[in-house]
Amino acid sequence: MSKNTIKLLDVVALTVDLPEYNIYRGQVGTVVELLADGAAFEVEFSDRNGRTYESVGLRPEQIMVLHFEPASPDSVREMVTA
Repeated sequence: MSKNTIKLLDVVALTVDLPEYNIYRGQVGTVVELLADGAAFEVEFSDRNGRTYESVGLRPEQIMVLHFEPASPDSVREMVTA
């Protein structure tokens, strides 16, 4: 499993606008379910009070995992070349 693999409970940000769901690039959500053997992900978007305002199935190219710790030199190389 790659370090950049999207996993259950990862915090992610949208990389595309999805106006049909009223969610847009940069909005932050949490992966709450792996779909189609990891080919897609159910992402839940919640407000500051923890209330879910949207839950939608997304493909990996529509989201990016957010990192809260500094990347190691090895993972930086992986991210740059990927």
